Amino acid sequence: MTGSAYPDLIRDYGSPLYVYDLGRIRSACAALRTILPEESRLYYSLKANPHPDIVGCLLEQGCDVEVSSEGEIDAAHAAGARSAQVLFTGPGKTRSAISHAIRTGVRRFSIESAADLDRVATESLANSTEAECLIRVNRDTRLTGSSLTMAGVSSQFGVDASALLAHRELYCSRAGAKIVGFHLFSGSNITAEDRLADQLYDNAVLAAELAAAIGIELLEVDLGGGFPAPYAGRGESLNLALLKGLGDRIAAVWSGCDVPPQISFESGRYLVATSGSLLSRVVDSKVSKGQFYVVLESGVNHLGGMSGLRRLARPNPAVEILGQHDGLVRGSLVGPLCTPIDCLSSDVELPSVAEGAVVRIPDVGAYGLTASLIAFLGHPAPIEIVIDGADVISTSRLTITREPVARISQGALHE
Repeated sequence: MTGSAYPDLIRDYGSPLYVYDLGRIRSACAALRTILPEESRLYYSLKANPHPDIVGCLLEQGCDVEVSSEGEIDAAHAAGARSAQVLFTGPGKTRSAISHAIRTGVRRFSIESAADLDRVATESLANSTEAECLIRVNRDTRLTGSSLTMAGVSSQFGVDASALLAHRELYCSRAGAKIVGFHLFSGSNITAEDRLADQLYDNAVLAAELAAAIGIELLEVDLGGGFPAPYAGRGESLNLALLKGLGDRIAAVWSGCDVPPQISFESGRYLVATSGSLLSRVVDSKVSKGQFYVVLESGVNHLGGMSGLRRLARPNPAVEILGQHDGLVRGSLVGPLCTPIDCLSSDVELPSVAEGAVVRIPDVGAYGLTASLIAFLGHPAPIEIVIDGADVISTSRLTITREPVARISQGALHE
């Protein structure tokens, strides 16, 4: 489907709309695999976008899934994931969430502390099974070049490498939980390719050194991700040409092993970011005290809500007008919410457009709708449309409902 078809979608389904292109997802997945070691495992991180058609598309491309909640576990299964394809991660896994995972067949966990390992073991035994656990390691050297550093600093994520070596007795296999490897995730959206390659390689070296030091037989090493992609039309894509030797470098770490471990990677934004567009009509354009405003039907309730959590910068989107406009004016692009925080970008060049014009914001397939403030002020969520070539595959809308909850009985699992 070409960009010229976007106004037809607005005409047929209304505004605002998220549109996801499955062809772009397949292309991104195929491209990413060209730089990874052969036979490596690629986990899709559902936090980027849990839409069932997107998850299903990546499962068809041979991806497994990384999840961090009961809801994501259920979303992965609903999209067709087998339990063996699911890795459950996160620093705040409650007993009820672990039990839910085990009862639905999940057996692989990334554990983030000794207490986390104990909870997994306890709930596995309670369900007469055994979980396989990767120890998430917080490396002792700091990462640079990432938009979100998650290792080498004080963090809720993982076990410090030095603490693992000093207290290795806390991280041994036990009844209900078998230690099978390591999970290392240094940072997100690492835009410098040399730093990304070095971090992934260094993670591999650290995993091999830790395994030798504490006597773990490595079955899997998850080296993390950090593969960059643009957001709302801004930022850099991964330059694959600069990473062509990465797979060989990582494979060489275990070249002397009779049976090398399964090497795994994670990706969310790189796989799906460029697949998504947000389409919105202009509600109004106005001038206030010399400042020009373009008001959309869509705002931070649909895009960029996580910027307040420092997870994403303000989108400052690259706006495309689908149709004619009367030149550019410096001003602010805002949404419909009754709050001044509903500003997508300010003091930027914007097309001078009238009510009814259609705006497209590209590259929002990752951290778009489900990373936004969809409950705030109660505006309907955008319709989400999945396309494959010229075909519309599905149309749906997220809704939020309120349900009664019974009191937790004595002895039940607590949050």
